[in-house]
Amino acid sequence: MSLDPATVRRIARLARIHVGDTEAEQLAGELNGILGWIEQLNEVDVEGIDPLTGAAQMAMRLRPDTVTDGGIPELVLGNAPDRAGTFYAVPKVVE
Repeated sequence: MSLDPATVRRIARLARIHVGDTEAEQLAGELNGILGWIEQLNEVDVEGIDPLTGAAQMAMRLRPDTVTDGGIPELVLGNAPDRAGTFYAVPKVVE
């Protein structure tokens, strides 16, 4: 399948995209390249391969759910404007 600039302008009009005459010729070449790749993919033998409809069928790999303190309080609090020990110090907001 090959697209000419007139077809590209029609597609652009249907998509409500403004495409000038010079842009239509450039886009025709780019779209023809994409369609060439699709035609090449159609030649791949997929006999006996089940289609994958989504990643929901795959099991997620889980890591252990363990609570840690991070072990790097100095790095975490390094940019804190004020601190009290290993905690952020903030102004009192409730009286």
